[in-house]
Amino acid sequence: MKVSDIDSGRQRGALALNILDTLVHRIGKDEQAALPHDWLAATILTVRNEIIERWMVSSKAAHAAGAKRVYYLSLEFLIGRLLRDTLANLQASAEVKAALAELDVDLTALEEIEPDAALGNGGLGRLAACFMESLATLDLPAYGYGIRYVNGMFRQRIDDGWQVELPETWLQYGNPWEFRRRESAYVIGFGGEVHGDENGAVTWKPAEIVEAMAVDTPVVGWRARRVNTLRLWTARSLDPFRLDAFNRGDFQGAMADQLRAETLVRVLYPNDSTAAGQELRLRQEYFFSSASIQDIVRRHVQYFGDIRTLPDRAAIQLNDTHPAVSVAELMRLLIDQYGLDFDEAWELTQKTFGYTNHTLLPEALESWPLPLFERLLPRHMQLVYAINAKLLRAARKVEGIDDRSIAAISLIDEGGERRVRMANLAFAGAHSVNGVAALHTGLMKTTVFADLHRLYPERINNKTNGITPRRWLQECNPGLTALITEAIGDRFMDDAEALTALAPFAGDAAFRERFAAVKHANKVALSNYLRGEMGLRLDPAALFDVQIKRIHEYKRQLLNIIETVALYDQIRSHPERDWTPRVKLFAGKAASSYHQAKLIIKLAGDVARRVNADPSIGGLLKVAFVPNYNVSLAERMVPAADLSEQISTAGMEASGTGNMKFALNGALTIGTLDGANVEIRDHVGADNIVIFGLTADEVAAQRAGGYDPRAVIENSAELAQAVNAIASGVFSPDDPNRYRDLMNGLYDHDWFMVAADFDAYSAAQRAVDARWNDRDGWQRSAILNVANMGWFSSDRTIGDYAREIWGVK
Repeated sequence: MKVSDIDSGRQRGALALNILDTLVHRIGKDEQAALPHDWLAATILTVRNEIIERWMVSSKAAHAAGAKRVYYLSLEFLIGRLLRDTLANLQASAEVKAALAELDVDLTALEEIEPDAALGNGGLGRLAACFMESLATLDLPAYGYGIRYVNGMFRQRIDDGWQVELPETWLQYGNPWEFRRRESAYVIGFGGEVHGDENGAVTWKPAEIVEAMAVDTPVVGWRARRVNTLRLWTARSLDPFRLDAFNRGDFQGAMADQLRAETLVRVLYPNDSTAAGQELRLRQEYFFSSASIQDIVRRHVQYFGDIRTLPDRAAIQLNDTHPAVSVAELMRLLIDQYGLDFDEAWELTQKTFGYTNHTLLPEALESWPLPLFERLLPRHMQLVYAINAKLLRAARKVEGIDDRSIAAISLIDEGGERRVRMANLAFAGAHSVNGVAALHTGLMKTTVFADLHRLYPERINNKTNGITPRRWLQECNPGLTALITEAIGDRFMDDAEALTALAPFAGDAAFRERFAAVKHANKVALSNYLRGEMGLRLDPAALFDVQIKRIHEYKRQLLNIIETVALYDQIRSHPERDWTPRVKLFAGKAASSYHQAKLIIKLAGDVARRVNADPSIGGLLKVAFVPNYNVSLAERMVPAADLSEQISTAGMEASGTGNMKFALNGALTIGTLDGANVEIRDHVGADNIVIFGLTADEVAAQRAGGYDPRAVIENSAELAQAVNAIASGVFSPDDPNRYRDLMNGLYDHDWFMVAADFDAYSAAQRAVDARWNDRDGWQRSAILNVANMGWFSSDRTIGDYAREIWGVK
């Protein structure tokens, strides 16, 4: 049967007929029976045909040219929905929209039901996704490597104010974007023993073996210049079904090996507060690292023959410490499989790897108990010891390196329980170690990597993060994109730094008015969405003050909430003042084992419930915690924000990328001089950003000088009143002691300087009120933010990596 046989007789174009043909012959539905997810799959599969041809051309061209490839290893790829992004980069949005309209299907409605791929948590994973898109946009041959999580990061539900973690079922209807590559499968071993013979050859005989199989997703660059590959690994047992066990009546045992293998790819970041959770996390990291390194080495040998030329044809970038075990894995392959001696293998390894550090928090620099590491990876433990011996012998020859420095440089932490330091392994095994903002990179040299920096003074460099302007301006904010295009043309779509041409329009009253209208329309759209999802009524004319990011004490959602309580008290106490109407929006997920972060989410909800129900403040303040923060929710909230909260404790945020997204969409930043906020200030101008609080140096000095938070709180009437109200149960009448310990912690410790920065933050917020009331001045600053954010494109960042680290053109 042909499509024409079931066509209703209406005139339809070729693309519409192709979609209908796919619906019938690939999905098995006719148009009368098709459900929305059927139309979504049919549309994606039709578009995918165009991508496949370009994908093959890209791959063949790289192979024919003998091009050096970039391999980006990341435990997270927060890619979000792909249909809108892909259509935009193919320049096919209007064509597909029209074709679907011929079939009485709305493209926008299909885009809304596409699952948000649950492959990441926060900025780390979103950065990886932006980088993959920019690599393709810049026509650089690249593979991204990660795990194809079945459930990934949890879906967050808020029950009575508490976070509840539910499975994220993004694969419920399958994934039409992906291609299973059964031929790209690798054996991954765990445990067992290591044997050596009289000739020095080493053989590792694992006790457990699983198979990693590749699942590929095409990544389309802007204007489809190149299509690269995101290769994610899924796991299976070599013997997934034991018929002998089944026949004995051991029905569960017959599937035990397969279930154990599937556990490796079930969820992102299993709760590691238990020994079992820690082991699973390490198994996941080795699983994907080993499969990726085996795949890279196999491809290199297949194409180029000589393993010794690996650094000339492959640049492997480690996105944080999660894939750091790749250093030992490559050494294992070079020595055990290819017969290189240790020194030559080490030289090749260092020339091949680069390492990106994303945190200065000691607890976030991964380390593993030595017994666990050795039990799971006995051969790698031997190699870690051998690398460490070479490293420490070299360190002993450097003037000024003493025993304390040796202890800090060592790959083995000897302080208390012996642990393998993955950040040190990544640092030692790479020729380049980069930070992700200028301030962060400087602090790397003086804090967590101070001694390694003395040993390798040329290794640390900076590559300030960036975001893709396609998704974070053109796609999520079409109204603003159209306005910019009308004003300055469309060159900024190919070169984001061309946005600087928009700066003169900040002085144009008519343009400011149109700019404000676009922002208002985005706020109306968000308000309507939140009313439908949460029953929350918001005034789009109010100032939308937004803090959306992972919930963590150093990101200081608590500072924002306490200031919100203080503002609430002031509005009630002084109704005669001319208060600025304000909407406070929070969103983000807390790690499942992070009690304090979950308590902060509950506090935000309790404050919201009290404030929103109080008629005495006349609707001047609204507060909401929006559940299940993900890429799609960010795409709604970022364009609607007037004020971007970037208020981390100075010296603790590596970079941030949310700060870039908000500013690019015309929000003013209120923040500390932390992470990329420093560089944003330098680009948009000090008059167009609101900076407050202690600097990184001042935070360090306070901590070293005997900081007394109790005295600070007692000397600030607004802070003391807000803290006491929260601690005494004003916002938790059902449990008056719920927040007592949380607030007492501010008096006793306050490591994150919430009390120290409160008065400065409160004063900055009142300065924001004054700026908001000068609407021309506010819009002028907002436009200048947009105009000067082009430098923060991930295209610029990837260009820097390509030239200065990877050596690719």
